[in-house]
Amino acid sequence: MDSENPAHRHQASRSAHQHVAFVDDDLLDARIAASRSNSRGRAMYAFHAHDGEILQRMINALQVGSYVRPHRHLDPPKAESIIVLRGSLAFIAFHDDGTLDTDNSAVLSSTESPVGADWRAGVWHTCFALEPDTLIFEVKEGPYDPNTDKDFAPWAPEEGTTEAGEYLEQLMVKARALR
Repeated sequence: MDSENPAHRHQASRSAHQHVAFVDDDLLDARIAASRSNSRGRAMYAFHAHDGEILQRMINALQVGSYVRPHRHLDPPKAESIIVLRGSLAFIAFHDDGTLDTDNSAVLSSTESPVGADWRAGVWHTCFALEPDTLIFEVKEGPYDPNTDKDFAPWAPEEGTTEAGEYLEQLMVKARALR
């Protein structure tokens, strides 16, 4: 789940594999270390060779307190999936007016069901870590174009603002009720 600033997207590490890349502890631990030192509290590793690929495959490391502004992928429409590899996070879906869609929101965990989520194009969503060093595997349709990738929710504060931190705290309270 990338930032609303397209420049942040290109700070991700990208795999240089020619045929096969393995997901091992070294890779996961490196992403965790990168997320700990990142001011945004997250770090991505892309398996796709370039942003033009049709299938975008990523590992994201997230720390508690990292805010991903609610958004949707509508134009062009893109579905998305995540699986929790370590830790736990809240996947929050919203109605068009910004209210929580509790029927389509859940706490995802690497040790309890559900471990992942898949959602259709156009679903307002966000996710945030509930445990330190949370890791997810994310798949999204490509290609990636920073100008059209996300439609940010007008009812949610921008990343980096004081309001964003307060909003994330409110969402965390709501996520606890999902357990």
